[in-house]
Amino acid sequence: MASEEEMQAYYEQDRERDRLANGRGELEFIRTIEIIARTLPAAPAVVADIGGGPGRYTDWLIEQGYKVVHRDVVPNHVEQVRERHGSHVDTGVGDARDLSDITDGCADAVLLLGPLYHLTTAADRARVMNETARITRVGGMVYAAAITRWAARIMGLLVDRMYLEHPQTITSTDLVDATGVLEPVIDGGFTAFAHTPEQFAVEVDIVGLQLESVVGIEGIATAFTDEDVAERLADLTDRKVLLDSLRALEAVPDLLGASSHLLAIARRI
Repeated sequence: MASEEEMQAYYEQDRERDRLANGRGELEFIRTIEIIARTLPAAPAVVADIGGGPGRYTDWLIEQGYKVVHRDVVPNHVEQVRERHGSHVDTGVGDARDLSDITDGCADAVLLLGPLYHLTTAADRARVMNETARITRVGGMVYAAAITRWAARIMGLLVDRMYLEHPQTITSTDLVDATGVLEPVIDGGFTAFAHTPEQFAVEVDIVGLQLESVVGIEGIATAFTDEDVAERLADLTDRKVLLDSLRALEAVPDLLGASSHLLAIARRI
């Protein structure tokens, strides 16, 4: 996995605070909450936001009337959540591989929208999924996100053309395609893991969890620039066409790999 030092150094730059507010990040947020809301138990259910970062999804859950348990490995993220919500959110520093401070079956639903990105070994990812299943009540829902294997090539090379400033990006992207491991190519980066859709489905469909579906979050809009996405979201007609199209294509097997993020929906059995 990414070293603790690499991960903490990256997130200390506070890039996550506003990442989901603009362009492709905003689209990721809109689509993620839309997909989750289809099967999320009704408020005031208990939702565990594991690896919840600075709490954008926790904010949304609180706004909808849910009781939230928030855990993140970065102390600064926990402090941001605590500053906004105080005692209304059970937040604390925690590693998704060991949630021993959270009791069995206490959550009606679990969001796992980040931890799997950082774990390069299947064993560590399995630990996360087992802990997730443990804290979810029978019949409860699990929503797990993954970076897609080809996101680095589509976004990094084809759309953002990172190779113009960082030529080593070309070689590193070849490695991602082959292994799923994304090594840092710029200062302050971290090692990440990118799944194929088939691999992701297998890792989520573990003992105790029944996989219901895997869908693409941003779909083919992964190939749009931030500016293009922002313009489309700002126009009512463009926004409707964009979102309707992503919904129509989200579960097409041949297109799953084109999305920069995947979302797996599973039920605790």
